[in-house]
Amino acid sequence: MRILFLGDVMGRAGRTAIQEHLPRLREDWRLDFVVVNGENASNGMGLTGDHAKLLLDAGADCVTLGDHAFDQKDMLQFIEKEPRIVRPVNFAKGAPGRGHRLYTAPGGRKVLVVQVLGQVFMKRPFDDPFSAIEPILKSHPRGGQAQAIIVDMHCEATSEKMAMGHYCDKRASLVVGTHTHVPTADSQILPGGTAYLTDAGMCGDYDSVIGMEKQEPMRRFITGMPKARFTPANGEATLSGVFVETDDRDGQAKSVRMVRVGGRLEQAGP
Repeated sequence: MRILFLGDVMGRAGRTAIQEHLPRLREDWRLDFVVVNGENASNGMGLTGDHAKLLLDAGADCVTLGDHAFDQKDMLQFIEKEPRIVRPVNFAKGAPGRGHRLYTAPGGRKVLVVQVLGQVFMKRPFDDPFSAIEPILKSHPRGGQAQAIIVDMHCEATSEKMAMGHYCDKRASLVVGTHTHVPTADSQILPGGTAYLTDAGMCGDYDSVIGMEKQEPMRRFITGMPKARFTPANGEATLSGVFVETDDRDGQAKSVRMVRVGGRLEQAGP
């Protein structure tokens, strides 16, 4: 399968870039399955139902969330009726929605999407992501019920993301980090055939401080004092993420490429 994963969509700039570029990329790159992390798509904090529909209508087969999963309150109801939205599997026990789902790709092939939240440097004490994902991987062997398995590791620490990559090696097709909004340059295929990237980056305006207008974050760093709310930057956005081609027989990654389309960053793709 030819799979595209796009990192955190940041505000209106990110949504606009998804609408502008994703339909064309699906056709030009002959994509079989697309996952988009959408947890910052609505004013930089959470995802509304309307904005989720926009991402899905633009070509996403699945939208993952993160620690801001329910910042927009209508997502509490929307996620229960929209199976293409996945929240972290180790979120609060009573949270609505599901943390993993099995989807059908062209030709009847199955894709499992799982999202987990890290613990290191995170403000809330989420459950252990490793023990949370273990039963899911055990019950969905790569190349068996699922021809491809995608793990979105949403967390701060690069070390924790790398540990999850190695933990899932031989069992996932792709492990990709999200949350920190800065793309890393370490795309690789691990020894067990799992494609890995520490952070997919964001789909947003990179003339910013991780997607926010520069002035207020800089003021807080310099003076230690807040003056205004953070506001998403609305210049031209770059779509950032990773492209993976997998083998349907065993779910192993055959190739992996970083993706950067539009905006300020150097362009990259398959």
